[in-house]
Amino acid sequence: MKIALTSTGRNLEAPLDARFGRCAQFLIYDTDNKDVTVLDNKNAGAAQGAGLKAAETVVKAGASVVITGACGPKAFVALKRYNVAIFAADAMTGKAALEAYQAGTLSEIASA
Repeated sequence: MKIALTSTGRNLEAPLDARFGRCAQFLIYDTDNKDVTVLDNKNAGAAQGAGLKAAETVVKAGASVVITGACGPKAFVALKRYNVAIFAADAMTGKAALEAYQAGTLSEIASA
């Protein structure tokens, strides 16, 4: 399974970025081999459509889970269309967010 985390940096020690569509990077964590792939969010500065492009990026990367601070309504609908679960995490590192997800302590975002 692949988990996409919105990040301010390029590794799991970096703080999460609370903004889904405008995050600096996506960290794609593969639970099978424990690898992390860094994807720059090339559309973070877009005048509009950043959330939809971000959703497209994580879906193409194969993520079935997103961990972020907040997700806008258009991105939320796009992710749900591809059965991507969205979980809220705030003010923690990517590593801490993964641990919280695996422990079952993160809340799933039910609506945007």
